[in-house]
Amino acid sequence: MYHLGLDIGSSSIKIALVNTLTGKSIGVVTEPETEMSMEAVKNGWAEQSPEDWWRYVCSGIEKLCLEYTINATDISGIGISYQMHGLVLIDKEGNSLRKSIIWCDSRAVSIGQNAYDEIGAERCNTHLLNSPANFTASKLKWVKENEPEIYGQIYKMMLPGDYIAYKLSGVVNTTVSGLSEGILWDFKIDEIADILLEYYGLEKEMIPDIVDTFSVQSSVNEKGAAESGLNIGTPILYRAGDQPNNALTLNVFKPGEVAATGGTSGVVYAITDNLSVKESSRVNNFAHVNYTPGKPTRIGKLLCINGAGIQYRWLLNNLDVASYGEMNTLANEVPIGSDGIALIPFGNGAERMLKNREVGTRIVNLNLNNHGKGHLCRAALEGIAFSFVYGMEIMESDGIKVNVMRAGNDNLFRSEIFSTTVATLIGYDIEIYNTTGAIGAARAANLHKGDFEAFGKTILDNDYVMTFSPKADKTAYQQAYTTWKNELELILNK
Repeated sequence: MYHLGLDIGSSSIKIALVNTLTGKSIGVVTEPETEMSMEAVKNGWAEQSPEDWWRYVCSGIEKLCLEYTINATDISGIGISYQMHGLVLIDKEGNSLRKSIIWCDSRAVSIGQNAYDEIGAERCNTHLLNSPANFTASKLKWVKENEPEIYGQIYKMMLPGDYIAYKLSGVVNTTVSGLSEGILWDFKIDEIADILLEYYGLEKEMIPDIVDTFSVQSSVNEKGAAESGLNIGTPILYRAGDQPNNALTLNVFKPGEVAATGGTSGVVYAITDNLSVKESSRVNNFAHVNYTPGKPTRIGKLLCINGAGIQYRWLLNNLDVASYGEMNTLANEVPIGSDGIALIPFGNGAERMLKNREVGTRIVNLNLNNHGKGHLCRAALEGIAFSFVYGMEIMESDGIKVNVMRAGNDNLFRSEIFSTTVATLIGYDIEIYNTTGAIGAARAANLHKGDFEAFGKTILDNDYVMTFSPKADKTAYQQAYTTWKNELELILNK
C-alpha cells in the first residue's frame, strides 16, 4: 500500500508516492513541466488560479500512477503541503470567487501595519505572536475594502491546501497551524483570533471548521474521485504549510531542533516552547504541526533570508565558470576568510531580518592585484553562510536554544565550505537529508497513529546523507565572520 503526498507550490505541484510500511519513496512527479505563472495586474501583486492547482494535481496523480504502474486502490491515504499565506475564497456552491492572492503579493502591507499600530504592539505580540502584516487575514480585509461585490458572496475563506482538500472531498475545513499562518489564531486563549476579526470587521462564519493536523480530516468523495482518479473514501490524513511541512520532512518537532533550507532564498525554522516575541519585527511565529491547544507549546519561529542561493547563482551566470562544482573547486583553493574579501549577499530585495532594509550585494576589500574568481566564489559562500549565522543570532536573542540543524540536500548545504562555516560558527551539527516536501507530506499521512519515533526512524533510514560538525579551531572562521559583520553593521548604521 502507498500514501500520496501533494505539495502545492507557487512554481509547480509536486506529487509523491511512498510505501506506507517503510516510508521509502516510490517516485515523485512535477506538474506542469514548465514553471507555473503568476498574474501581476499591478506592481507588487501576485495571483494564481486555484483551479489550475487542482488541474495539475489531477494530471500529476494520473502521470504518477502510469509512470510507476500504481492502481488507485493501492493508495490508502493522502498528505498535503502547500504554499503558505495564500487566500482562496469560495461561494456556497463551492466555486472559486476570484484568483488566489498568494504569499508574495504585497497589496495588504499597509492594512496589516495599520492594524498592528492601532490594535497595539503588546496585544498583537501576546495574542497573535506576530504583526498582522501582509498575511491572509489582511488580504481578506483588502478584498472587503476593494471588492465588496466579491466579499458579499463569500461562503468560506481558505488556504491553498484547504482548497485542494475541499476539491478532493467536498468538505471545507482547516487546521490551527494553518490559521496561525494567516494570523487568525489567538495563542493567549487558544481560539480563533476574534481580536483581529473584530478589528477588520470580518465574519467569523467565513473561517472553516478546525480539524487536527494529523487525523482523518475528510475522505475523497464521488466528484473528487472522478476528477482525480483516486478511490472514493481515500482519507486525507495530514495538511500543513510548506515551511512547517519542510520541518516535519526533516524530523524537526522538538525545542532545540532547527530546519534550514538554502535555495534561491534561505529559511531557518526553529521549534521552541518559548512564547517570546522580542524579534517579532524580524521573525514570524506560527503553530507548528504538532501544536495542540492546551498542551506543551510547539511554536515554529520562521526567519527568511532573501539573499541566499540567488547570490551564488548570479556568480555562476556572470563568472567564466561552467558549473557549481567548478566554483566550489576554485573556492577550496582559497583560505578561510577569502584573503580579506567580505561579500554582503543581500541583493534580492528588502531583507525582513534587516528590518526591511534594501542593502543590496556588496563586495568589500577587493584587491585587483591579488584576488581572482576563486576568492569571489569563496567570499560568496562565506557571505551567505554568515547571513545564516547572523539570522541564528537573531533567533537566539528571541529565546531559541538549539542543539541540531537539519537541512535538505540542496546546492548550498552540499557545499563543504558553506555547511562547515555555518556549523563551526553556530557550534552544533548540521545533518543533511535527501528528501522533498511532497515525500514528507506523504509520510505524514501515517502520523495520525501518533508514532513520531517510527516516523523519525523512517527519515533516518531513507534520507540521511551526512553530518557537518563544527571545527575544533574556529579562530579563522570567527575572524572572517567578525570582519563581515562589521562591514554589514557599517551599512546598516548609515
